[in-house]
Amino acid sequence: MTTVDQLNERDVDLIDPWFRHRQPDQWYALLAHLRTLDRPAYFREKPFPFLPHGDGYYALVTHADVSEATRDARAFRNAPTATVPETPRWLARYSGDMILDTDNPQHARLRRIVSRAFTPRTLSRIDEQIQRAAGEIVRGFAKSGGGDLASRVAAPMPARIICEMMGVPRYLMSEVLELSLSLAGGYDPGYGGFPESRSPVRSLATGLRLFYGSRRLSRIGMSVARERSRRPTGDIASRLVTANPDGENLTPRELSSFVNTLLVAGSETTHNAITHGVKLLTDHPEQRELLLSDLNRYLDGAIEEILRLSSPILTFRRTVAEERELGGRTFRPGDRVMLFYPSANRDERVFDRPEEFDITRDPNPHLAFGGPGPHYCLGAHLARRELSAVFRELFTRLPGLRAVGEPDYLVSPQLNGITRLDCAF
Repeated sequence: MTTVDQLNERDVDLIDPWFRHRQPDQWYALLAHLRTLDRPAYFREKPFPFLPHGDGYYALVTHADVSEATRDARAFRNAPTATVPETPRWLARYSGDMILDTDNPQHARLRRIVSRAFTPRTLSRIDEQIQRAAGEIVRGFAKSGGGDLASRVAAPMPARIICEMMGVPRYLMSEVLELSLSLAGGYDPGYGGFPESRSPVRSLATGLRLFYGSRRLSRIGMSVARERSRRPTGDIASRLVTANPDGENLTPRELSSFVNTLLVAGSETTHNAITHGVKLLTDHPEQRELLLSDLNRYLDGAIEEILRLSSPILTFRRTVAEERELGGRTFRPGDRVMLFYPSANRDERVFDRPEEFDITRDPNPHLAFGGPGPHYCLGAHLARRELSAVFRELFTRLPGLRAVGEPDYLVSPQLNGITRLDCAF
């Protein structure tokens, strides 16, 4: 076994978005190498102008370590921020504290309230909305004769469902989609993201764009929250701002922050899984043929395998709050760790033939929605319902659907996204 002291990649930053974007094979190879080490390795974080950052972090790359750090929320805390990069306080002033960045008791209170939006009973009520949206969006794509699946199907689908769930007026949906994509693309040059050169002037321009975008999205969310507080309609947003039997409800600011989280983080999981799924099925025609032979039998397994192998969320951060031994290393308060889900989902100790795309894989204990514990993704069931509806529509209506050419990948330290995927059928 290679020891951590023999690791020579000390100048590499695993959360540097341009490292993964320009050298994806090397990025995945390094993660595979890290899984063979005797304990988690330490990496220095490259700073960006105007953004807070730590000195460095330990990389958690095995299925066991990522699962345990997620499960033990007392030792491994989400606060002050779980996202990459850290959310600056001047930006959080408008976006509010995201549920992703909170710990108990605040997190427990927020989760108790917002879980009302994701109960099986609630989701069954919106199944009709999901089916209708998938049908309308895919029919529009079919009539166009093909083109970019990312912008015409994958991105609009989850954004539309979230807007409808949360009471965002239809006339604002296009603006909300544009804002959420822009915020998710904080490093991507296609969205005017932070420059690879780390130029202070260009970084400031990007920071201002993110500030104004976050402020506008927050104001839309606040407007919806105040309207539902004054005139509840019985929809999900109304229920969240109305006290539950324990007298708990979201404030308008908290609802706005929750909507922002769903749009920027939650919808990206579905968006990215749709595009990666079509690309994977194109690259593996034998798996595509198997899926089309019996959608009812194989679709659920295909969705889980797409989530495992594509890992739409790349990483989240944790800050150590109390001394804890994990993976052969003793962590102390103040240490930072990064949880790498693509690596956990390729762990040879858990998955047989982890690099293969196999829609019949069973069991498939992937961590695409996070590990077990209080921070497991609330929207996992919603995402699965959306993915099922979209893939069923796509491959029923367009059985010849396939990706053509190479996709454009999102430059991001957090999201494994595809910004453009040309398709034909």
